[in-house]
Amino acid sequence: MASRKDSKGRKLKDGETERKDGRYQYRYALGNGKRHTIYAKTLSELREKEQELQKDLSNNLITSSPKTTFNDIFKAYMKDKNELKLTTKNNYKTIYKNYVKGEIGSMKIKAIKYSDIRRLYSSLITDRGLKPSSVRTIHKALRPIFAFAVRDGYIMSNPTEGVIKDLNKTYTCEKPKRHSLTIQEQEAFINFVADSPQYNRLLPLFTVFLGTGCRVGELTGLRWEDCDFKENTISINHSLLYRVKSDGKYGFYITTPKTDASKRIIPMLKDVKNALLFERKRQMAEGFNRTVVDGYKGFIFENINGSLYSGAAINKLINKITETINGEETLRAEDENRKPLVIRHFSVHSLRHTFCTRFCENETNLKVIQEIMGHANISTTMDIYAEATKEKKMESFANLESKIKII
Repeated sequence: MASRKDSKGRKLKDGETERKDGRYQYRYALGNGKRHTIYAKTLSELREKEQELQKDLSNNLITSSPKTTFNDIFKAYMKDKNELKLTTKNNYKTIYKNYVKGEIGSMKIKAIKYSDIRRLYSSLITDRGLKPSSVRTIHKALRPIFAFAVRDGYIMSNPTEGVIKDLNKTYTCEKPKRHSLTIQEQEAFINFVADSPQYNRLLPLFTVFLGTGCRVGELTGLRWEDCDFKENTISINHSLLYRVKSDGKYGFYITTPKTDASKRIIPMLKDVKNALLFERKRQMAEGFNRTVVDGYKGFIFENINGSLYSGAAINKLINKITETINGEETLRAEDENRKPLVIRHFSVHSLRHTFCTRFCENETNLKVIQEIMGHANISTTMDIYAEATKEKKMESFANLESKIKII
C-alpha cells in the first residue's frame, strides 16, 4: 500500500489526515473503543500535540476524552459518591452552581492549574465579597472532586493543594475558633430566659442544649421516645435538618447522625431531666407536637407556631435575647458607674462547645468525653480539652505560689 502524503509531499502517519481547508487532524481510539480527534493548523503543530497525547496515554492520564471539563468531572464525582449524605450533596451542588460552574466549569480538567484555583479564590473574596471562611468551605468541596480526578487518572496532581495556605499570607483564611460561654455569660443568659415572660418557654430547650452538648439537628429532632426517664438516658440516633431538598425547595428532613460516632447514649443530668419533664407536663396540658417528618413524630421541642426549630431560627432567638441582655446590662453599668459585663456574640453551636468545655473542666478521661460528645476523631476532643483546661492549670499554679518554695 502506497504511503499517504500531504499537499507538500510529506509522509503522513497512521491516523493523520490533511483536511480540505488546509488544517490537519489526528484520530485515535481509547481502550473503550471510542474514537477522538485532535486538530492543528500545521503538521508540525499536530505532531507536537500527538507527542503530548502519547505522553499522557503512557502515564495513564487519559481515560476518556481529552475534552473532559471540570463540569464533566463534577457530574461523575456526584454520581460516584453514593455514600455522601443528601445534605453534603446539596451543599456541593449549591457551591458548584453559585461559585464554580461559571468560573472554571467549562475548562478542560487537564488545563486547570494551581494558579487558576488561587485566582478563583482571590476573586471570590475581592470581587464577590465572600468572607475567607466561606472560601474555606468552597475549598473543602473542591478538594475531594479534584482528588477524584487524580484517582481516576484525569490529572497527575490536585491543583487545590496548598492554595489556602498561600492565601493565608494575604487574607485571614484560618477557620475562626468557636468560643464557649464563660460561667458568667452562661448564668446571665439562662437567668434572663428563666425570668422573661417573653422567652421563658425556651428555658427547657436551652437547658438541654447546655446539659447534653448535642448538635443542633440532634436536639431539634429529639423525640420523647428517645428519652428513657427510668434509665436517665437520651439516645442520639438521627438528626433533623432544614436544608434544600433534591427538588430545590427548603424543608425539614431526617438524616443519620453526622458520623457513626455520633450515634450515642447521653446520661441525663438532673437539670436536663427536670427540664424535659417540665416540657412534657406543659405539652400534656396544651397538646403534643403533631409534626411528622419522614415518618418521624413525637418531637419534643416546637416553636410558638407548633412547628419545629431550625438552627437559623434558634440563632435569631439567641441574638435577640443577648441584645436585650446586653442593652439592659449597659444601662445598669452606667447607673452604677462600672464596666458592663456583656455577653459576646455566640451561635447555637456555641452551646455545644460550652457543654464540652464545662465537661472537660471536670473530667480527665478523654475517651469518655469523646463518646459523650460523639467526636469521630479524638484530636477534636483533645483540642477542646487543652483549651478548656488552660485556665484551670493557671489557677492551679497560682495556688502553688505560696506552697512550693524553690529557692
